[in-house]
Amino acid sequence: MNYALFLGCTIPARSRNYEMSARRVAEKVGLSLVDVEEFVCCGFPAKNSDREFSETLGGYNLALAQQRGMDICVLCSSCASALTETAHRLSSDPRARDRVNGRIAAAGLRYDGDVRVRHFARLLLEDVAPETITSRCERDLTDLRVAVHYGCHYLKPSEIYDGFDDVEAPDSVEALLRLAGVDVVDYPSKKMCCGGPVLPVDEKLALAVAHEKLTQLRDAGAEALCLVCPFCSVMYDGNQKGIESEFDESYGLPVLYLTQILGLAMGFGRKELGLNMNVVKTKKLLARYFE
Repeated sequence: MNYALFLGCTIPARSRNYEMSARRVAEKVGLSLVDVEEFVCCGFPAKNSDREFSETLGGYNLALAQQRGMDICVLCSSCASALTETAHRLSSDPRARDRVNGRIAAAGLRYDGDVRVRHFARLLLEDVAPETITSRCERDLTDLRVAVHYGCHYLKPSEIYDGFDDVEAPDSVEALLRLAGVDVVDYPSKKMCCGGPVLPVDEKLALAVAHEKLTQLRDAGAEALCLVCPFCSVMYDGNQKGIESEFDESYGLPVLYLTQILGLAMGFGRKELGLNMNVVKTKKLLARYFE
């Protein structure tokens, strides 16, 4: 089955390593990700200031996928939330759908409300057999201690995700890591926000939130942090050195996308997974897996 790959705005600009590793993992497990050049912003940045415009952007993207007879695969949790919420509203509210269709008609598009949007991690769990994932793993990662950060939009708002995972006790990302043989580390603030949403208005508060989690991760003995969203990577990977400087700490904690860890288990090389693009260096931690 083919899926329309929605990259959004942030991944092509700041998280190419996420895209590269996701494409490798998809190929390895038999998922076909199809690029749609006409895709535009998901609508998330405009949601709070202009809901109609936000829904128009989302509806435009949904219509493009429908035109190709595909569901949408998303890597960014914020994009997944925005598109899923729009899809949910347009399928349940004919008047909202008619308004959106009136606006996208100028582009020769119409949306009928039947496209499904899912995060790449969810696709792996729902559309790929567990034994397929385990059978594709070539490296033994049982000695790699990894903690998971879910972020705010991977499972929220919970009512639009059809009961996928438990928003109060999530385990889906850990389940995928366990299939790859990873030693998953638990810690108290797993569900806490990364701080990114307030970064533009209160940098000190944003860094303090991320600092608290990084400290807990160090205390829990995690060797790396696993993410499923590029915005969270901005906080924990891109801003980790700034946090160390601000709070007089030393973490040096590699921050890896789920797809980079799965790709590592599946035998891909450093450059194939974009590990050279991670801000916090991964070479020392992962040296034992490369000759």
